[in-house]
Amino acid sequence: MTNERMNRRVRTGAVVLAVLMGVSSVTLLAGTAAERLGESATVLKEVMNAPDQGIPEDLLNSAYCVIIVPGVKQVALGIGGKYGRGFAVCRNRAGAAWGPPAAVRMEGGSVGFQIGASETDVVMLVMDQRSMNGVLSSKFTIGGAAEAAAGPVGRSSTAQTDATMRAKILSYSRSRGAFAGVALTGATLRQDLDENREMYNRQIENKTILKSGLKTPVGAEALIALLNKYSRKET
Repeated sequence: MTNERMNRRVRTGAVVLAVLMGVSSVTLLAGTAAERLGESATVLKEVMNAPDQGIPEDLLNSAYCVIIVPGVKQVALGIGGKYGRGFAVCRNRAGAAWGPPAAVRMEGGSVGFQIGASETDVVMLVMDQRSMNGVLSSKFTIGGAAEAAAGPVGRSSTAQTDATMRAKILSYSRSRGAFAGVALTGATLRQDLDENREMYNRQIENKTILKSGLKTPVGAEALIALLNKYSRKET
């Protein structure tokens, strides 16, 4: 690739990121944490109620954390990017019920011939303790420290591939009503301290939320209830 073509691609990428940040600014102002928690609960309920197209309950039963990012914004003009705000909910210290939500921001990019914009609901299952610790850190790259794969759909996970069985993070997306496993390798998750402050009335890091035994914040009751309904880890 010539220097001129590279410079042109960089300039295009800068424009896309500027547009994306404009979308993000609107997103930041458009809703509250409680509203996003409600959207996350709706996404989970609709996905799990989809006949033969939901997340297999045996996988959900085995997961250490569930991450839901409703309405991820994606913009692409040759170089693309994505941005969304959502929540990670992990098992409590007893390992059975689900603990309080920790806020996350999802960011990522892609290179290739792309144009347009879309909005997608993203759901991820974190399948091991080490990856759970990574998700709760200040910044975590999907597919970096933990192998990631598109998750299987259906009543059970018996048809999953070897790659899926080895994966530490299983990811899904829903766009225009279609729900399927999708590879999200390279996207990053950052803790959202502003959102945590809104939920808990003080600045608190995600890893502290899991360990502190905080009460479920206002707006999160429906999401936690749904997780406890669809999945209780055997101890």
